Amino acid sequence: MVKRTGPTNNILKGLIIDLKRASSKNKANIWKRLASDLERPTRIRRAVNLYKIDKTLKDGEIAVIPGKILSIGSLTKKREVSSYQVSESALKKIQESGSKFIPLKELIEKNPKGSKVRIIG
Repeated sequence: MVKRTGPTNNILKGLIIDLKRASSKNKANIWKRLASDLERPTRIRRAVNLYKIDKTLKDGEIAVIPGKILSIGSLTKKREVSSYQVSESALKKIQESGSKFIPLKELIEKNPKGSKVRIIG
């Protein structure tokens, strides 16, 4: 039987620890859920295109993707998006549309309670 090791990337390990701490400190289960999604193997993590973010996100919400943002489609409104990874072309399209990309670590500090955050994917 193979022993489960978890992520080997030190940056990702630190992010998962920060998410778990924020969850217990602020009693926000959304960060705990995000940490458990990021602990999964890379091949199972979610990859979401911009058109899906634009279609599912409501006004005033922040989109969080526990995986990678890909560049198919575009954002028609100003949105705030956050993820562990983002492709270069997707980041360029996000900035061109007037939307804002927030790294996960900054989002935890900016919104510790996780209010108006939606996990997509």
